[in-house]
Amino acid sequence: MPKFGEDHSFNAIRGVQAGRVFYVAMCRLKVIPKLFDFSGSDLPPELRAQRTLRKSRIPKLKNYILNNPKDYIFSSLAASVDGIMKFEPYPYQDEGSKLGRLYISQNSKLLINDGQHRKQAIEEVLKENSDLGHDMISIVFFEDKGLIRSQQMFSDLNKNAVKPTKSLTLLYDHRDKFAKFIVAMCNELELFSGKVELEKTAISNRSIKFFTLNGIADATRKFLGITGTKISVDEQKKTKEFWNEMAENIPEWNLLVQKKVTAHVLRKGYVHSHTNLLNAIGIVGNILQNEYPSDWKKKLTSLRNIDWSRDNPEWEGKLLNRGRMIKTKLGIDLAANTILKKCGVPLSDERLRFENMRYAREKIVNFAKNSKSTKKIKAEEIKND
Repeated sequence: MPKFGEDHSFNAIRGVQAGRVFYVAMCRLKVIPKLFDFSGSDLPPELRAQRTLRKSRIPKLKNYILNNPKDYIFSSLAASVDGIMKFEPYPYQDEGSKLGRLYISQNSKLLINDGQHRKQAIEEVLKENSDLGHDMISIVFFEDKGLIRSQQMFSDLNKNAVKPTKSLTLLYDHRDKFAKFIVAMCNELELFSGKVELEKTAISNRSIKFFTLNGIADATRKFLGITGTKISVDEQKKTKEFWNEMAENIPEWNLLVQKKVTAHVLRKGYVHSHTNLLNAIGIVGNILQNEYPSDWKKKLTSLRNIDWSRDNPEWEGKLLNRGRMIKTKLGIDLAANTILKKCGVPLSDERLRFENMRYAREKIVNFAKNSKSTKKIKAEEIKND
């Protein structure tokens, strides 16, 4: 039995899950670097029980804590212990108590099954703000049952995790000024009020919603030409003005605001409720505001004459593939080019580059089709011989 004075010790809760004992312990952040040493990343995957550490993820996690030292939250780490563990109930508890002190031999090997990036971020945080070392995080300790069990634990912990949708993340992020503005704007503007799907990134057929929150956010970023979490008062004003102008100049949107048509009918027959078209509109708005600062509203009146229906062949290969909505970066840029031309805006060399990419893509597709047809013909000739 290990000597308690030489062990790691924690206040902990003992539990049983699937017939196996585990412990939930409270640990100060400053102890984390001493407990875990992520190694073995140079081993082949089949001999590891963890993914390779992606260092590109660490700065974002680190900055999240450093920028919110009084308001951050980190979920529990999960770890396997290859060594001696002893749980002692508190003196005033009986032997079967779930509350007590957990002792782990310092000679034990501790492997993180879930949370290696959080662990690494904590180490980086402490280098810049050692005061946070007194904060605590919970760790779930399991007894190590070998490589196969550890690999299975990693798989079980990760395969059932569901990442929240972009819309829901925007809705719930009260630190992000841009996200807060988008949510507030969707409640304020008549175009969006009551018509935005706040949770999902796709809209069901019978939904009364017309836009998605993430679609509006993505298009607004393209309109403003920003990527961060901040938005100035002037940018907020410009954004509201832009979307109000769009509502005035897209006939079907105007009918939607006036409640003369349902969202379902428009989604079924037109392209302008979908995120890829909203992104294209955002690109157009950015170009018009920058190149025609005093005339951009007049340019937008040309939108009234555009055929936004799915039946319009101009959207095929850009927003549509055989009538079905598709989303590709090139398709969005090509759709933006189509709208710009309708607004009487000549395409810049940069915008023309997307047209060239389209022609190159079409050549490759046609070549592949012709090659396939030739092979089919030759196969038929051989068969007939």
